[in-house]
Amino acid sequence: MAHKFEIYKDKAGEFRVRFKYNNEVIFATEGYTSKSSAQNAIESIKKNGPDAPTEDNS
Repeated sequence: MAHKFEIYKDKAGEFRVRFKYNNEVIFATEGYTSKSSAQNAIESIKKNGPDAPTEDNS
């Protein structure tokens, strides 16, 4: 699989989500206190991401 979401626990014990494409981390989220919150973040990205606008601040 070329792309995937990963949930992992950081050194502070918080759950984080990272999105990988070809084993390269494209982005990572803030820390969440529960795994279910991290899973909700993934679902929100999947649901809302396709319609998100692109903002060019250059």
